[in-house]
Amino acid sequence: MEKWTPKHEAPEPLEGPVVSTVVGGTILWFVLFLAQLPFYGWFADRGHIWWVWTPLAGAGLGLIGIWYVRGRDAALKRHAAQAEANAAAGAEAADGTLGTSTRADRTA
Repeated sequence: MEKWTPKHEAPEPLEGPVVSTVVGGTILWFVLFLAQLPFYGWFADRGHIWWVWTPLAGAGLGLIGIWYVRGRDAALKRHAAQAEANAAAGAEAADGTLGTSTRADRTA
């Protein structure tokens, strides 16, 4: 069992242009579908019709992927903005408590 025990922690996931990568992959699948469509008869004669429909399925799944990664990207941006706003509010509250004065001090 020791052979399969990890010796180090897993690295952090890489962040990159996820949306554009998925959009590019989806376009590539659709282009492959369009490129094979004129040869439908050739594929049908040899019993390989699934070669034509596989890129179309990839393009369809890519559309689902685009929807997913755009939502994920928007959620990450919302979370970062909220964390930044909370940090700014926390710093403002900390600054406000240091220089607070009572009402009696202001009216006197």
